[in-house]
Amino acid sequence: MKLHSVGIKNFTCPVSIREQAGSRQQTVAEITLQATMPRRLRLSCVDIFTDILAKYRQDMHATIFPKLLAEVQAELQAKKALMEMSFPFFIAKKAPVTGTDSLMEYGCSFTGSIDAVRELLLTVIVPLTTLCPCSKEISRAGAHNQRAEVTLTVQPLTFLWLEDLISMVEGCGSCELYALLKRPDEKFVTEEAYAHPMFVEDVVRMVTQKAAAHPDIGRFSVGVESFESIHKHSAYAFVDSRDIETLT
Repeated sequence: MKLHSVGIKNFTCPVSIREQAGSRQQTVAEITLQATMPRRLRLSCVDIFTDILAKYRQDMHATIFPKLLAEVQAELQAKKALMEMSFPFFIAKKAPVTGTDSLMEYGCSFTGSIDAVRELLLTVIVPLTTLCPCSKEISRAGAHNQRAEVTLTVQPLTFLWLEDLISMVEGCGSCELYALLKRPDEKFVTEEAYAHPMFVEDVVRMVTQKAAAHPDIGRFSVGVESFESIHKHSAYAFVDSRDIETLT
C-alpha cells in the first residue's frame, strides 16, 4: 500500500520566539511536521524530524521555516515537506487609565510547506470587544456587547513581527481587550466600546482594508467570530483576498 505522507502530529516542545523589543520569548508549541518520501526511508523519519526541530527550537521564527523544511526535504529525499507550529504568544499591556501591567495572550501559528515552490503563512488570533450598532440605536439605555475573535492569516513578503499584526487587528474593534482592569479602566473600556459600535462585518472589512494596504503582506484571509451575549449562536464574517482579486 502506498502511503501519501508520514510525520509527527501534536508534538509539543518548548521554543523561543523572537520579540520586536529584541529579546526572545519562551513558550510551548504544538507542532505537526510531515513529508512525502521514498518507502525505504519511512522507518527512520521520526528521529530525523525531532532532531531537526531540536536544532532550530532555540530561535524559532517564521523566516526560519524555509531553511528548516529544506533540511527535512533533503534529509528524507522528500518531494514535499510541511510544518505547522501553533503557540501562545504574550504581550505586556498597560490598562488604559490606571496603567496596570498585565500579560495578554494571543494564539499564533506559523505554517510552511516546500515542494516545487515554497509557501509561508502567519496566523494571529486576536480577541477584542464588539458592540452592536442596532442594539445601541433601538435601546433607550445601553447596548449589548460581546467578545469577538479575529483570525488573520497572511502571506508575508518579508519579515513581519507578530506584535505588528496583533496591533493592526486590535485597532479594528469597538475596543481592545486587556488581561487586567481596575474600575476606572472598566469604565473606559465600556464607554469606548459604546462610542464605537461594530458589526462583525465592519470588523472584517476594516482588517481587510489594513491588510490589503500593508506593503509587506501578500495574500491573506480574515475571519471574525462574535460570541453573542444575547444569542446562543455566534455571528461570523470571513474574507479571502483571492476572492477580492477575482471580483475586482
